[in-house]
Amino acid sequence: MKNSIIAFVLFLPLGFLSAQTIVSGTVTDNKKVPIEGANVYLEGTYDGASTDKDGKFTFETEETGTQTLVISMLSYEPHYEIGDVTYFKDLKIQLVEAINSLSGVTLTAGTFEAGDNSKVSVLKPLDIVTTAGAAGDFVAALQTLPGTTTVNEDGRLFVRGGSANETQVFIDGLRVFQPFSATANNTPTRGRFSPFLFKGITFSTGGYSAEYGQALSSVLLLNTSDVPDQEKTDISIMSVGAGLGHTEIWGDQSLSLNTAYINLAPYEALLPSTNGVKWKSPYESFSGEAVFRSKGEKSMFKLYTGFNHSNLDIEQEDINYTDYVRFQLTNNNLYFNSSYKYYFQNDWSLTSGASIAWDTNDIGIENDKVDTRETASHIKVKARKNFSSRFDLNFGAEVFMSKYNQGYTDFEGTDFNAGYDENLWAGFMESDIFLSNKLALKLGIRAEQSTLLDEFNISPRVALAYKPGEFGQFSLAYGDFYQRPNSDIVKFDSDLQFEKASHYILNYQYVGNGKTFRAEAYYKDYGQFVKYNTNMPEFNSLYTNSGNGYASGLDLFWRDNKSVEHLDYWVSYSYLDTERNYANFRESATPNFASKHNLSVVTKYWVDKLRSQVGFSYSYGSGRPYNNPNSAAFMAEKTRSYNNLSFNWAYLIDQQKILYFSVSNMLGFNNVSNYQYADTPNMDGVYNRRAITPPADSFFFVGFFWTISSDKKSNQLDNL
Repeated sequence: MKNSIIAFVLFLPLGFLSAQTIVSGTVTDNKKVPIEGANVYLEGTYDGASTDKDGKFTFETEETGTQTLVISMLSYEPHYEIGDVTYFKDLKIQLVEAINSLSGVTLTAGTFEAGDNSKVSVLKPLDIVTTAGAAGDFVAALQTLPGTTTVNEDGRLFVRGGSANETQVFIDGLRVFQPFSATANNTPTRGRFSPFLFKGITFSTGGYSAEYGQALSSVLLLNTSDVPDQEKTDISIMSVGAGLGHTEIWGDQSLSLNTAYINLAPYEALLPSTNGVKWKSPYESFSGEAVFRSKGEKSMFKLYTGFNHSNLDIEQEDINYTDYVRFQLTNNNLYFNSSYKYYFQNDWSLTSGASIAWDTNDIGIENDKVDTRETASHIKVKARKNFSSRFDLNFGAEVFMSKYNQGYTDFEGTDFNAGYDENLWAGFMESDIFLSNKLALKLGIRAEQSTLLDEFNISPRVALAYKPGEFGQFSLAYGDFYQRPNSDIVKFDSDLQFEKASHYILNYQYVGNGKTFRAEAYYKDYGQFVKYNTNMPEFNSLYTNSGNGYASGLDLFWRDNKSVEHLDYWVSYSYLDTERNYANFRESATPNFASKHNLSVVTKYWVDKLRSQVGFSYSYGSGRPYNNPNSAAFMAEKTRSYNNLSFNWAYLIDQQKILYFSVSNMLGFNNVSNYQYADTPNMDGVYNRRAITPPADSFFFVGFFWTISSDKKSNQLDNL
């Protein structure tokens, strides 16, 4: 026993010394600057050290064989060295800056996001529906953003010199084929959807993702809410109708319903329209929406459906007729949208979805009848893989199927029919590449094939963003965009090409300290516009893709909700220079829907003592071009400037009851959007004209809104 102890004591130092290995090296960043305080250790052991002020480290270990050396430091990507431990000497290690999803660069050129979870938001969902003059219509609220032009006789989105047909709307990534309510000529429309069903809105004024196509100017992306926080019932009693909404929750499943009945007859009886219209039966509509959600451990399923029935009977002034011209309309629209998303291991996700819409219009113009029937659907599958915090890949395929028929019967009983069937196939691939927290790149490509046009196109998309400081960043974007000629043309002639636009965008955005500043310059090059040789598209018109055009401008946006307590405001200004030679234009000119200067000022102020939110909105648009046949120049004259000052007031009777009042164009500006000229000159050789104005200069609205919820705190202030 004694000899064993002596032998152990004698050989212990030799064995101990033979097992020690020194691990050493230097840690720097990519600019060779030493990194102090980095943790360096052998994975699965307690052996390690921290780097000193010179970035050096050294420690001893008894481990042998193949080991993994880990170097980690906050704000940098972890670094791994794998090999025999004896090789871990005098290492030269460079750490790569980690990508910070909260403070890093983002790709924002051409895009406005409205979402509570979006760090680049310039608007929130609350703002979309509390803007004075918007009357709860998200499209009207978006018209206070730069890049848009207010076309008050239409009501749809006109973006950067593009027509309303050049903007497409998507719900949960799926196309909405008739996003606006049907209406009479020169009477503004509204969006079909209730704002409270959506958690956020992305409004792209140009340079949008390769995932979306068939829009020359803009896309509007609406995202339905995922999981409601509580069950509640919303009751609305309004001067123009009533509404009822309810949300029910069963564990991870929920259903939200919303219905509304609108009837302008009582309003017209009190405040009749006087500007060139006579209502025989004012606008009336019934609408309903529902969203079902089912959340799994790694999945989300949504089903959205909306139905709208509307009708109107109106007589409108026409310069070519002594009597008013009668117009009757009955519209039915049904829309389904379903989507399913599953999250796999290894950062893979798969999303599939489908939408389908049925839309019918029964129109009477004096004794003539026009009937349109459209069935359209969209099927989409896409996958996304996050390979790292620096690189992800998004790719997918989709098909759009459309069937359109229009029948026309004149007063003598003569029938004429037109229409088309189309399958449009598309595939896309796009990647976000984050080179550092200051520099990011988006690369994308989209391919489309139309069976109707028998044409194939490929659209490259690229965006670059650089963030020089904590709050500001610059962005660049380029992309080619294609769109099939609209239904009024291809129903007569499908032997045409896609219309095309190329976007070039330079953007600067500052977001910080409750303030947002955004400046964006752009240039759009149009090609392959459809032209025809008649006043309107007709079955015997000659159609070509020989048109072209351009649009350039500067958009400015400023928002501040910190400088003055309880005051939130934003200011938008757009300068637009655009011309196009398209449709029946005889030469290049600025179209009637484009204003050179557009200005919007929106203010919202909470008056605590009065338990009220008070808001004002002012919109200005410089005169819009129109063509005077009494002049030799084409589209050379302009209307007077557009002005609109609107006001709203929301008073909280108690926490869940609101009394709401609003008035649009409260100063009664007499806005003229265009002029209609007679088809033939009078005896003096002069073409007579009449001004095209809104049916009424101002619109008043009063409503009572009551929410019944389990927390007894929720209200509909964010829906007004």
